[in-house]
Amino acid sequence: MNMFIKYIKGIKGFALLVIMILASVGCKKTIKGETQLYPEPDAVGTYAKGADVSWVTEMEAAGRKFFNSAGEQQDLFKILKDKGINTIRLRVWVNPASGYCNTADVLAKAKRAKAANMRVLIDFHYSDTWADPGQQNKPAAWANQDFTTLKASVRSHTVAVLTTLKAENIIPEWVQVGNETNDGMLWNDGKASVSMKNFAELIQAGYEGVKAVDPASKVVVHIANGYDNALFRWIFDGLKANGAKWDVVGMSLYPTAADWSSKNTQCLANMNDMVTRYGSEVMICEVGMPVTEAVACRDFIKDIMAKNKSLANNKGLGVFYWEPQSYNSWNGYKLGAFDDSGKPTVAMDAFLP
Repeated sequence: MNMFIKYIKGIKGFALLVIMILASVGCKKTIKGETQLYPEPDAVGTYAKGADVSWVTEMEAAGRKFFNSAGEQQDLFKILKDKGINTIRLRVWVNPASGYCNTADVLAKAKRAKAANMRVLIDFHYSDTWADPGQQNKPAAWANQDFTTLKASVRSHTVAVLTTLKAENIIPEWVQVGNETNDGMLWNDGKASVSMKNFAELIQAGYEGVKAVDPASKVVVHIANGYDNALFRWIFDGLKANGAKWDVVGMSLYPTAADWSSKNTQCLANMNDMVTRYGSEVMICEVGMPVTEAVACRDFIKDIMAKNKSLANNKGLGVFYWEPQSYNSWNGYKLGAFDDSGKPTVAMDAFLP
């Protein structure tokens, strides 16, 4: 009987030891001291569920407030995090007339993202205002520079902004070198249809600027119309042929309730091609749909996330909603994911676990 009791006690002791080891491996203390399961849900390397909220400081200054699904006023970053968002995307303009999206404004928003334990994607427009497929205007301060000086300006501006963030211990996980550069950037010098070589050299200048500040930050080249494989092959074949480097292919995708399924299917084919053709990782940097189509938008986002996650070798990195918090047609924009009372629509439920 004594031997049996010792045997039982030995089993219990061994089991207790195993439990203690598993607990020490499976849990960790956060900076604040709370115990949290490991890995953290928004740790580096996990899938990015993102939102571009670059308008937030301007909206707040205009008196706009944000509310959770229960109608309680809260900080936007908390509302988004409670909806599953773990990454914030922020655009950077060089010398914007309003001051919004300049370096200081970007830093203020990046600090809020860091405080919320969110990751950061920085989006350089290399302009004083919007850069997109229809306009890629040089900043006023760079307008008369020769091409050699223009490349130096791209590099130095990239370094300056990222160094400012790094001084506050904010290291963006991803950095876009240009925004929706379907026909290059910094027109006309960097217009791809005029000189793919020039465009490639500008991309390379940005790439080198990013890596000079932190080699771990991944460089994204971002093109609109993620369903258009011919466009993506033209851009990335051209960049590769002219010696430009990148880490991630970025896409925008703005379908409607009527065509999102077919657009997602085309986008998946394009994403797979980017992986096999260039070995690139792929991120959907912008999505959106009319706020009146919230149910369809939720289904669209869930589907495109599943398709992005399906890429071989975990090459699909994440999906970002563009300015979901814009409501009541803020600045005339009607593709947000908050209703007229300032609460998230069901579209944001797509990001929940």
